[in-house]
Amino acid sequence: MFSPTFVALSMFVLLLPLAVTFGCQRVGTLPEAKATPKKESKPESTPHEHPANRLAQETSLYLLMHAHNPVDWYPWGEEAFAKAKAEGKLIFLSIGYSSCYWCHVMERETFMDQEVADLLNEHFVCIKVDREERPDIDEIYMTSLQIYFHLIRSPRGGGWPLTMFLTPEARPVMGGTYFPPRDKNGLPGLMTVLQRVQEAWEENPARLEENAELLSKFAKQQLQQQASDEKVELEPGLLDRVAIALAEQFDPRFGGFGYNEMNPQLPKFPQPSNLEFLLHRAREQSDERARSMLLTTLEKMAAGGIRDHVGGGFHRYSTDRFWAIPHFEKMLYDNAQLASVYTEAYQFGGHEDFRRIVDEILQFVLLEMTGPDGGFYSAIDAETETEEGRFYVWRRDELNDVLSADEFQLLAEAYGIGEKGNFEGFYTLLLPQPIPHTANAREISEQQLREELDPVLEKLFAARSQRERPLTDTKVLTAWNGLMIRGFADAGRVLEHPEYTEVAERAARFILDNLRTPEGRLLRTYGDGRAKLNAYLDDYAFLADGLIALHRATGRPGWLQEADRLTATQLELFWDEQNGGFFFTSSDHESLLARSKDPTDSALPSGNAVAAGNLVYLAEHLDKPEYLDRAEQTIEVFAPLLKNSPAGMPRMAVALAELLEARKQNP
Repeated sequence: MFSPTFVALSMFVLLLPLAVTFGCQRVGTLPEAKATPKKESKPESTPHEHPANRLAQETSLYLLMHAHNPVDWYPWGEEAFAKAKAEGKLIFLSIGYSSCYWCHVMERETFMDQEVADLLNEHFVCIKVDREERPDIDEIYMTSLQIYFHLIRSPRGGGWPLTMFLTPEARPVMGGTYFPPRDKNGLPGLMTVLQRVQEAWEENPARLEENAELLSKFAKQQLQQQASDEKVELEPGLLDRVAIALAEQFDPRFGGFGYNEMNPQLPKFPQPSNLEFLLHRAREQSDERARSMLLTTLEKMAAGGIRDHVGGGFHRYSTDRFWAIPHFEKMLYDNAQLASVYTEAYQFGGHEDFRRIVDEILQFVLLEMTGPDGGFYSAIDAETETEEGRFYVWRRDELNDVLSADEFQLLAEAYGIGEKGNFEGFYTLLLPQPIPHTANAREISEQQLREELDPVLEKLFAARSQRERPLTDTKVLTAWNGLMIRGFADAGRVLEHPEYTEVAERAARFILDNLRTPEGRLLRTYGDGRAKLNAYLDDYAFLADGLIALHRATGRPGWLQEADRLTATQLELFWDEQNGGFFFTSSDHESLLARSKDPTDSALPSGNAVAAGNLVYLAEHLDKPEYLDRAEQTIEVFAPLLKNSPAGMPRMAVALAELLEARKQNP
């Protein structure tokens, strides 16, 4: 697999695997609202040292953050590639997102550095991409980076900011993640990297083209996985394989998946798709092991610092096995999926704490991540005052200033406030022991303890609201809104809160009115009053799933009809006529390095899996047996992968279970 030329060139040019390893990881009546002001999503409007570049015309917060860099940035588009071809220059591609801490660091330290900018502007055409707006581009070049690291035998994985060098034809040459401006601690800075790449391009461009050809070949192979010739029967044994695989990865002490007992500081993600599978299996198959894994994970996450015990909602992931210290950004897609999972788990097991957590999540989303027109915002940053997590953590003296002595003592007992902070000298609130244990120790009831704790947390919330707030990325993404519509609709139905259902309906109308063309096609993103960019499979599938949830919550046929219209358009634009299943991009999308069809779940569920589940539901409720056939064809395409790599496809397994049940009811 290895090319000696590639390895030798990579080692000679820049030793990228030795680049700095920092980077963001690659996973009744409404309760009374807490009044708190939202921070505007636009970068601060202070005078700028540098004039605006082309990114000033964009609507993405992440791109706008770079609009006054001295770097001559281009958005992804024909203008940039035409310039690179005309001038014979390499492309410098930088991909990130607004809530990525190390993306901010690189913007401040590296892209605001005039010497770095001069070198970039002279020798490269520079393109900046928001990965949340363009997940297709991010997938291609993240895959390319991971293959690049493999080819040069580096142990590193991917991450953001993603830094790639491309030929003028957009083929990847080499890359890395975060780079400081200059060499640091024996590692190359971007100045060194740029100089070495440029020297190699000037002295022997054919050699770099050889790199690009090889890397492109491997990336295409991985992204365009050919349908397997193996015929796998769609039967319940495939579901058992998923259950066994998840059990093998399960952390029996702290819940969650993919931990390493020898390295407890590896990050741990919520992985809602795993939880959806466990919930379905526990509920439909009475699987006690699945029930135990589900409840352990939900309880341990709820106790940890990954949950914002003061303001509600969940942070993106935990930096440790124990769910204790979070990576502090908050993403809409995490909170949307967890709202649905905790709702369904409450309905399944009757855990009153889960109902409370759902209310906290949805109240947080209403206050912090909902626009005036009803659409849901994308993310809240991790940093304020250039410090990660500063908005969320506490010093001991801050707690003493806000609380009385008795209140502090109560908080300390419940939330483990010891002599030393648990995060770089600060305190991140978490529950070291369950609330009933603390209540027993104080010889009071659990209800009484909660009644005493609630005003203490309210005081902390009020004090925290006076701090400088992290930026909110107010772009509205169709796919993520679909997930959140489902979250509100599920909660409205199960918790019997019609107000939650109304929130979901308002958001659905906003998306359908503002991010759909007159021809019925969806658009990806909305900001500053403008909708743009072709929608992806996830946009159609997740929004249709949200509309189906609204149909379940309201019984109104209009939502089912809208879901059907979206699904029909999705079949027209994304269906693979040769092999079955859905491509990630539409048939008339711009030509890129590869057109992928990924069935695996990550932080987001697989678009193919969600689409298959939608087709089963619509087939049953609209008497469209042809939809059941399409669902079966979709699952059949990926059945060999489901058989051989079951842990990566829990949502496909849920769709398979629903298909098998539908076939049983209607042979």
